[in-house]
Amino acid sequence: MKRKLRVGVIFGGRSGEHEISLISARSVMEAMDKDKYEIVPIGITKDGRWLASGDPMKALTGGDNAASGPAALLGDPSRRALMRLEERERALEATRLAELDVIFPVLHGPYGEDGTVQGLLELAGIPYVGAGVTASSLGMDKAIFKDLMRAHGLPVVDYVMIKRREWERDPEGVLASIEARFDYPVFTKPANLGSSVGVSKCHDRAGLMAGLNEAARYDRKLLVERAVPAAREIEVSVLGNDDPIASLPGEIIPSREFYSYEAKYLDEGERASKLLIPAPISPELTARVRELAVRAYQAIDCAGMARADFLLSGTTGELYINELNTIPGFTAISMYPKLWEASGIPYPELIDRLIELAIERHQDKERSETSYRPDSLVTR
Repeated sequence: MKRKLRVGVIFGGRSGEHEISLISARSVMEAMDKDKYEIVPIGITKDGRWLASGDPMKALTGGDNAASGPAALLGDPSRRALMRLEERERALEATRLAELDVIFPVLHGPYGEDGTVQGLLELAGIPYVGAGVTASSLGMDKAIFKDLMRAHGLPVVDYVMIKRREWERDPEGVLASIEARFDYPVFTKPANLGSSVGVSKCHDRAGLMAGLNEAARYDRKLLVERAVPAAREIEVSVLGNDDPIASLPGEIIPSREFYSYEAKYLDEGERASKLLIPAPISPELTARVRELAVRAYQAIDCAGMARADFLLSGTTGELYINELNTIPGFTAISMYPKLWEASGIPYPELIDRLIELAIERHQDKERSETSYRPDSLVTR
Protein backbone atom coordinates (compact mmCIF):
# COMPACT_ATOMS: atom_id res chain seq x y z
CA MET A 1 0.00 0.00 0.00
CA LYS A 2 1.10 3.54 -0.72
CA ARG A 3 2.38 5.29 2.38
CA LYS A 4 0.25 8.11 3.73
CA LEU A 5 1.68 11.61 3.46
CA ARG A 6 2.62 12.91 6.89
CA VAL A 7 1.24 16.46 7.09
CA GLY A 8 2.16 18.82 9.90
CA VAL A 9 -0.66 21.30 10.57
CA ILE A 10 0.61 24.39 12.43
CA PHE A 11 -1.87 26.57 14.34
CA GLY A 12 -2.14 29.14 17.12
CA GLY A 13 0.77 31.55 17.11
CA ARG A 14 1.88 34.89 18.53
CA SER A 15 -0.91 36.95 17.02
CA GLY A 16 -4.15 38.72 17.79
CA GLU A 17 -5.70 36.15 15.44
CA HIS A 18 -4.60 33.19 17.58
CA GLU A 19 -8.13 32.03 18.39
CA ILE A 20 -9.29 32.21 14.76
CA SER A 21 -6.28 30.11 13.77
CA LEU A 22 -7.42 27.35 16.14
CA ILE A 23 -10.89 27.29 14.59
CA SER A 24 -9.46 27.23 11.06
CA ALA A 25 -6.98 24.45 11.88
CA ARG A 26 -9.61 22.27 13.50
CA SER A 27 -11.76 22.62 10.38
CA VAL A 28 -8.83 21.76 8.07
CA MET A 29 -7.84 18.68 10.08
CA GLU A 30 -11.43 17.40 10.22
CA ALA A 31 -11.75 17.73 6.43
CA MET A 32 -8.46 16.02 5.54
CA ASP A 33 -8.79 12.53 4.07
CA LYS A 34 -7.48 10.19 6.78
CA ASP A 35 -6.86 7.49 4.16
CA LYS A 36 -4.37 9.79 2.41
CA TYR A 37 -2.81 11.76 5.23
CA GLU A 38 -1.30 11.16 8.63
CA ILE A 39 -1.92 14.40 10.49
CA VAL A 40 0.66 15.77 12.91
CA PRO A 41 -0.90 18.68 14.88
CA ILE A 42 1.61 21.39 15.85
CA GLY A 43 0.47 24.16 18.17
CA ILE A 44 2.19 27.45 18.92
CA THR A 45 1.32 29.22 22.16
CA LYS A 46 0.71 32.95 22.42
CA ASP A 47 4.21 33.37 23.77
CA GLY A 48 5.73 31.41 20.89
CA ARG A 49 6.34 27.94 22.39
CA TRP A 50 5.86 25.03 19.99
CA LEU A 51 3.82 22.01 21.14
CA ALA A 52 3.52 18.76 19.23
CA SER A 53 3.26 15.62 21.32
CA GLY A 54 -0.05 14.55 22.87
CA ASP A 55 -2.90 16.94 22.03
CA PRO A 56 -1.61 20.46 21.26
CA MET A 57 -5.09 21.65 20.26
CA LYS A 58 -6.40 20.72 23.71
CA ALA A 59 -3.42 22.43 25.31
CA LEU A 60 -4.11 25.69 23.46
CA THR A 61 -7.91 25.72 23.68
CA GLY A 62 -8.20 24.52 27.26
CA GLY A 63 -5.00 25.87 28.75
CA ASP A 64 -4.04 22.32 29.70
CA ASN A 65 -0.23 22.44 29.70
CA ALA A 66 -0.03 18.70 30.46
CA ALA A 67 -1.93 17.83 27.26
CA SER A 68 1.10 18.41 25.05
CA GLY A 69 4.85 18.76 25.22
CA PRO A 70 7.43 21.20 23.83
CA ALA A 71 8.78 20.68 20.34
CA ALA A 72 10.90 22.41 17.71
CA LEU A 73 11.60 22.35 14.00
CA LEU A 74 15.25 22.71 13.06
CA GLY A 75 16.32 24.89 10.16
CA ASP A 76 18.36 22.01 8.79
CA PRO A 77 17.29 20.32 5.52
CA SER A 78 19.14 17.13 6.44
CA ARG A 79 16.74 16.69 9.39
CA ARG A 80 13.24 17.23 8.04
CA ALA A 81 11.76 16.20 11.36
CA LEU A 82 9.82 17.65 14.21
CA MET A 83 11.84 17.30 17.39
CA ARG A 84 10.53 16.59 20.88
CA LEU A 85 12.24 18.73 23.52
CA GLU A 86 12.89 17.50 27.04
CA GLU A 87 14.41 19.41 29.93
CA ARG A 88 17.47 17.75 31.44
CA GLU A 89 19.73 19.04 34.16
CA ARG A 90 21.51 22.03 32.62
CA ALA A 91 20.57 20.82 29.12
CA LEU A 92 17.75 20.59 26.61
CA GLU A 93 17.52 17.23 24.86
CA ALA A 94 15.97 16.90 21.39
CA THR A 95 14.69 13.58 20.06
CA ARG A 96 13.01 12.85 16.73
CA LEU A 97 9.22 12.98 16.99
CA ALA A 98 8.04 12.79 13.38
CA GLU A 99 9.47 13.11 9.87
CA LEU A 100 7.26 15.52 7.90
CA ASP A 101 6.46 15.31 4.17
CA VAL A 102 4.65 18.64 3.97
CA ILE A 103 3.43 21.35 6.32
CA PHE A 104 0.09 23.16 6.22
CA PRO A 105 0.50 26.43 8.15
CA VAL A 106 -2.90 27.61 9.39
CA LEU A 107 -1.51 30.71 11.09
CA HIS A 108 -3.15 34.10 10.74
CA GLY A 109 -1.34 37.39 11.33
CA PRO A 110 2.22 38.15 12.50
CA TYR A 111 4.70 35.34 13.22
CA GLY A 112 2.89 32.99 10.87
CA GLU A 113 1.35 34.68 7.84
CA ASP A 114 4.09 37.29 7.40
CA GLY A 115 6.96 35.17 6.09
CA THR A 116 8.59 34.32 9.42
CA VAL A 117 7.42 30.72 9.67
CA GLN A 118 7.82 30.37 5.90
CA GLY A 119 11.48 31.32 6.29
CA LEU A 120 11.98 28.57 8.87
CA LEU A 121 10.31 26.03 6.58
CA GLU A 122 12.56 27.12 3.70
CA LEU A 123 15.62 26.55 5.89
CA ALA A 124 14.26 23.18 6.98
CA GLY A 125 13.69 22.18 3.35
CA ILE A 126 10.10 21.04 3.93
CA PRO A 127 7.34 21.66 1.35
CA TYR A 128 4.60 23.89 2.75
CA VAL A 129 1.18 25.08 1.68
CA GLY A 130 0.78 28.69 0.63
CA ALA A 131 2.85 31.73 -0.24
CA GLY A 132 6.60 31.95 0.16
CA VAL A 133 8.58 34.37 2.29
CA THR A 134 8.36 37.39 -0.01
CA ALA A 135 4.70 37.05 -0.96
CA SER A 136 3.73 36.41 2.66
CA SER A 137 5.51 39.57 3.80
CA LEU A 138 4.02 41.68 1.00
CA GLY A 139 0.52 40.37 1.62
CA MET A 140 0.75 41.05 5.34
CA ASP A 141 2.08 44.62 5.21
CA LYS A 142 -0.91 46.60 3.92
CA ALA A 143 1.10 49.76 3.23
CA ILE A 144 3.75 48.06 1.09
CA PHE A 145 1.07 45.93 -0.57
CA LYS A 146 -0.85 49.04 -1.66
CA ASP A 147 2.33 50.65 -3.00
CA LEU A 148 3.04 47.51 -5.04
CA MET A 149 -0.52 47.40 -6.39
CA ARG A 150 -0.19 51.02 -7.54
CA ALA A 151 3.10 50.17 -9.25
CA HIS A 152 1.27 47.43 -11.18
CA GLY A 153 -1.58 49.73 -12.15
CA LEU A 154 -4.14 48.16 -9.83
CA PRO A 155 -6.67 50.46 -8.11
CA VAL A 156 -6.33 51.00 -4.35
CA VAL A 157 -8.07 53.33 -1.89
CA ASP A 158 -6.12 56.49 -1.01
CA TYR A 159 -4.27 56.14 2.30
CA VAL A 160 -1.48 57.43 4.53
CA MET A 161 0.87 55.40 6.71
CA ILE A 162 1.93 56.70 10.13
CA LYS A 163 4.53 55.29 12.49
CA ARG A 164 3.41 54.66 16.06
CA ARG A 165 6.32 56.75 17.37
CA GLU A 166 5.22 59.65 15.18
CA TRP A 167 1.66 59.41 16.54
CA GLU A 168 2.87 59.29 20.14
CA ARG A 169 5.34 62.14 19.64
CA ASP A 170 3.09 64.60 17.77
CA PRO A 171 -0.60 63.64 17.92
CA GLU A 172 -1.87 67.10 17.02
CA GLY A 173 0.36 67.30 13.97
CA VAL A 174 -0.70 63.84 12.82
CA LEU A 175 -4.40 64.63 13.23
CA ALA A 176 -4.02 67.90 11.32
CA SER A 177 -2.20 66.22 8.43
CA ILE A 178 -4.87 63.51 8.15
CA GLU A 179 -7.73 66.01 8.26
CA ALA A 180 -6.02 68.12 5.59
CA ARG A 181 -5.97 65.10 3.28
CA PHE A 182 -9.24 63.27 3.99
CA ASP A 183 -12.82 64.09 4.86
CA TYR A 184 -14.51 61.96 7.49
CA PRO A 185 -15.22 59.09 7.76
CA VAL A 186 -11.87 57.30 7.56
CA PHE A 187 -10.67 53.88 8.57
CA THR A 188 -7.71 53.25 10.88
CA LYS A 189 -5.98 49.88 11.07
CA PRO A 190 -2.70 48.19 11.99
CA ALA A 191 -0.61 47.69 8.86
CA ASN A 192 0.30 44.10 9.79
CA LEU A 193 -2.75 42.22 11.03
CA GLY A 194 -5.94 40.62 9.73
CA SER A 195 -9.43 39.51 10.77
CA SER A 196 -10.24 43.22 11.25
CA VAL A 197 -8.40 43.21 14.58
CA GLY A 198 -7.63 46.81 15.57
CA VAL A 199 -9.72 48.29 12.71
CA SER A 200 -11.97 51.30 13.42
CA LYS A 201 -14.30 53.48 11.35
CA CYS A 202 -13.81 57.07 12.49
CA HIS A 203 -16.47 59.76 11.96
CA ASP A 204 -14.78 62.68 13.73
CA ARG A 205 -11.56 63.77 15.42
CA ALA A 206 -12.36 62.02 18.69
CA GLY A 207 -13.04 58.79 16.81
CA LEU A 208 -9.82 59.21 14.83
CA MET A 209 -7.79 59.59 18.02
CA ALA A 210 -9.40 56.49 19.49
CA GLY A 211 -8.89 54.55 16.26
CA LEU A 212 -5.19 55.40 16.03
CA ASN A 213 -4.71 54.43 19.66
CA GLU A 214 -6.45 51.12 19.04
CA ALA A 215 -4.37 50.36 15.93
CA ALA A 216 -1.18 51.31 17.79
CA ARG A 217 -1.84 48.49 20.29
CA TYR A 218 -1.03 45.94 17.60
CA ASP A 219 1.60 47.41 15.27
CA ARG A 220 4.27 50.09 14.84
CA LYS A 221 2.82 51.01 11.43
CA LEU A 222 -0.68 52.51 11.31
CA LEU A 223 -2.82 52.96 8.22
CA VAL A 224 -5.46 55.63 7.67
CA GLU A 225 -7.68 55.07 4.63
CA ARG A 226 -10.34 57.14 2.93
CA ALA A 227 -13.73 55.48 3.36
CA VAL A 228 -15.32 54.25 0.13
CA PRO A 229 -18.89 55.60 -0.06
CA ALA A 230 -21.59 52.94 0.38
CA ALA A 231 -18.89 50.29 0.02
CA ARG A 232 -19.78 46.74 -0.98
CA GLU A 233 -17.32 44.02 0.06
CA ILE A 234 -16.49 41.59 -2.75
CA GLU A 235 -14.14 38.62 -2.26
CA VAL A 236 -12.50 36.17 -4.64
CA SER A 237 -10.49 33.02 -3.88
CA VAL A 238 -7.33 32.34 -5.89
CA LEU A 239 -5.64 28.93 -6.25
CA GLY A 240 -2.42 27.90 -7.98
CA ASN A 241 1.28 28.51 -8.44
CA ASP A 242 2.49 29.85 -11.78
CA ASP A 243 -0.93 29.54 -13.44
CA PRO A 244 -3.45 30.63 -10.79
CA ILE A 245 -7.20 30.51 -11.23
CA ALA A 246 -9.89 32.62 -9.57
CA SER A 247 -13.18 31.45 -8.10
CA LEU A 248 -16.57 32.98 -8.51
CA PRO A 249 -16.78 36.20 -6.48
CA GLY A 250 -18.87 36.47 -3.33
CA GLU A 251 -20.28 39.45 -1.47
CA ILE A 252 -20.37 40.02 2.27
CA ILE A 253 -23.29 41.86 3.86
CA PRO A 254 -21.82 42.77 7.26
CA SER A 255 -23.97 42.63 10.36
CA ARG A 256 -22.44 45.91 11.56
CA GLU A 257 -21.38 49.22 10.05
CA PHE A 258 -18.39 47.48 8.51
CA TYR A 259 -17.00 43.94 8.44
CA SER A 260 -15.45 44.09 11.90
CA TYR A 261 -14.04 41.25 14.01
CA GLU A 262 -17.40 41.00 15.78
CA ALA A 263 -19.28 40.89 12.46
CA LYS A 264 -16.95 38.17 11.17
CA TYR A 265 -16.80 35.82 14.13
CA LEU A 266 -19.11 36.74 17.01
CA ASP A 267 -22.51 37.74 15.62
CA GLU A 268 -24.76 34.71 15.25
CA GLY A 269 -28.25 33.76 14.13
CA GLU A 270 -30.29 36.57 12.65
CA ARG A 271 -27.55 39.05 13.61
CA ALA A 272 -24.87 37.19 11.65
CA SER A 273 -23.23 38.65 8.55
CA LYS A 274 -24.56 37.29 5.25
CA LEU A 275 -22.48 35.71 2.49
CA LEU A 276 -23.90 36.00 -1.02
CA ILE A 277 -22.37 33.42 -3.37
CA PRO A 278 -22.11 34.23 -6.20
CA ALA A 279 -22.03 37.99 -5.69
CA PRO A 280 -25.00 39.77 -7.29
CA ILE A 281 -22.90 41.75 -9.78
CA SER A 282 -22.88 41.94 -13.57
CA PRO A 283 -20.99 39.39 -15.72
CA GLU A 284 -18.65 42.19 -16.81
CA LEU A 285 -17.82 43.14 -13.23
CA THR A 286 -17.44 39.47 -12.28
CA ALA A 287 -14.83 39.05 -15.01
CA ARG A 288 -13.07 42.25 -13.93
CA VAL A 289 -12.89 41.20 -10.27
CA ARG A 290 -11.49 37.78 -11.17
CA GLU A 291 -8.91 39.32 -13.50
CA LEU A 292 -7.72 41.82 -10.88
CA ALA A 293 -7.52 39.07 -8.25
CA VAL A 294 -5.17 37.01 -10.42
CA ARG A 295 -3.10 40.09 -11.35
CA ALA A 296 -2.66 41.04 -7.69
CA TYR A 297 -1.75 37.42 -6.85
CA GLN A 298 0.90 37.33 -9.55
CA ALA A 299 2.21 40.79 -8.65
CA ILE A 300 3.41 39.56 -5.25
CA ASP A 301 4.52 36.18 -6.67
CA CYS A 302 1.98 34.37 -4.53
CA ALA A 303 1.67 30.59 -4.48
CA GLY A 304 -0.82 28.02 -3.28
CA MET A 305 -3.70 30.17 -2.18
CA ALA A 306 -4.95 33.64 -1.30
CA ARG A 307 -8.22 35.47 -0.89
CA ALA A 308 -8.49 38.80 -2.69
CA ASP A 309 -10.72 41.36 -0.97
CA PHE A 310 -12.24 44.25 -2.95
CA LEU A 311 -14.26 47.35 -2.15
CA LEU A 312 -16.91 48.40 -4.65
CA SER A 313 -18.31 51.92 -4.35
CA GLY A 314 -22.08 51.85 -4.21
CA THR A 315 -22.25 55.41 -5.54
CA THR A 316 -19.56 55.62 -8.26
CA GLY A 317 -19.14 51.94 -9.19
CA GLU A 318 -15.36 52.22 -8.71
CA LEU A 319 -13.58 49.00 -7.73
CA TYR A 320 -10.54 48.85 -5.42
CA ILE A 321 -8.37 45.96 -4.30
CA ASN A 322 -8.17 46.17 -0.53
CA GLU A 323 -6.10 43.18 0.62
CA LEU A 324 -4.65 39.84 -0.39
CA ASN A 325 -4.84 37.31 2.45
CA THR A 326 -2.19 34.64 1.90
CA ILE A 327 -3.53 32.37 4.66
CA PRO A 328 -7.27 33.07 4.52
CA GLY A 329 -9.73 31.83 7.09
CA PHE A 330 -10.53 28.12 6.81
CA THR A 331 -13.44 27.85 9.22
CA ALA A 332 -16.64 26.14 8.15
CA ILE A 333 -18.15 29.55 7.31
CA SER A 334 -15.05 31.13 5.76
CA MET A 335 -15.30 32.64 2.28
CA TYR A 336 -12.19 30.96 0.83
CA PRO A 337 -13.44 27.34 0.89
CA LYS A 338 -17.07 28.34 0.35
CA LEU A 339 -16.22 30.22 -2.85
CA TRP A 340 -14.31 27.22 -4.20
CA GLU A 341 -17.15 24.91 -3.27
CA ALA A 342 -19.50 27.14 -5.29
CA SER A 343 -16.95 27.06 -8.12
CA GLY A 344 -16.85 23.25 -8.22
CA ILE A 345 -14.04 22.33 -5.80
CA PRO A 346 -15.34 20.81 -2.53
CA TYR A 347 -13.42 21.33 0.72
CA PRO A 348 -11.55 17.95 0.87
CA GLU A 349 -10.49 18.26 -2.78
CA LEU A 350 -9.33 21.83 -2.14
CA ILE A 351 -7.04 20.59 0.63
CA ASP A 352 -5.69 17.90 -1.71
CA ARG A 353 -4.92 20.51 -4.36
CA LEU A 354 -3.17 22.80 -1.89
CA ILE A 355 -0.93 19.98 -0.70
CA GLU A 356 -0.16 19.01 -4.30
CA LEU A 357 0.71 22.64 -5.11
CA ALA A 358 3.03 22.79 -2.09
CA ILE A 359 4.95 19.73 -3.25
CA GLU A 360 5.01 20.96 -6.87
CA ARG A 361 6.47 24.31 -5.84
CA HIS A 362 9.06 22.68 -3.59
CA GLN A 363 10.17 20.36 -6.39
CA ASP A 364 10.50 23.32 -8.74
CA LYS A 365 12.71 25.12 -6.20
CA GLU A 366 14.86 22.03 -5.83
CA ARG A 367 15.77 22.35 -9.52
CA SER A 368 17.68 25.58 -8.80
CA GLU A 369 21.41 25.16 -8.34
CA THR A 370 22.95 26.44 -5.13
CA SER A 371 26.58 26.34 -6.26
CA TYR A 372 28.08 28.57 -8.92
CA ARG A 373 29.89 26.74 -11.71
CA PRO A 374 31.30 28.92 -14.51
CA ASP A 375 30.69 27.56 -18.00
CA SER A 376 34.43 27.15 -18.47
CA LEU A 377 34.54 24.65 -15.62
CA VAL A 378 31.37 22.82 -16.63
CA THR A 379 32.62 22.17 -20.18
CA ARG A 380 36.07 20.87 -19.16
